Amino acid sequence: MSAFSEALSVTASGLRAQSERLRVLSENISNVDTPGYHRKTIPFDLDRSGPGGLARVEPGRIGFDRSDLEKVYDPGHPLANEAGTYDGSNVDLIVELADAREAQRSYEANLKMFEQTRQMSSSLMDLLRR
Repeated sequence: MSAFSEALSVTASGLRAQSERLRVLSENISNVDTPGYHRKTIPFDLDRSGPGGLARVEPGRIGFDRSDLEKVYDPGHPLANEAGTYDGSNVDLIVELADAREAQRSYEANLKMFEQTRQMSSSLMDLLRR
């Protein structure tokens, strides 16, 4: 495998991983007010099985944040208990938005690297044709 295709493969794995991360984060954001919703998390695994120990990023299995759910006081809510509280979600909107911005920037960095590698490969082919 050429160095260009290896670089494209690595950046493509980063694009896929950040895309999956953004999907999970968007689910968390959309369920910030859903009673009983546990925040989803997605770990990244490093796959070093490529040629020369080349590392690729692989999204792991989606898990759930098992931290305590927020207790919401609303006696008129259909899910409220005798004390007038119910379990909200454990999603912190600020954390999710910060993570989404980080994932977006990582995606953009991988995309830029992909484009530059493709452009270098194209320039090399043009030089070889001369």
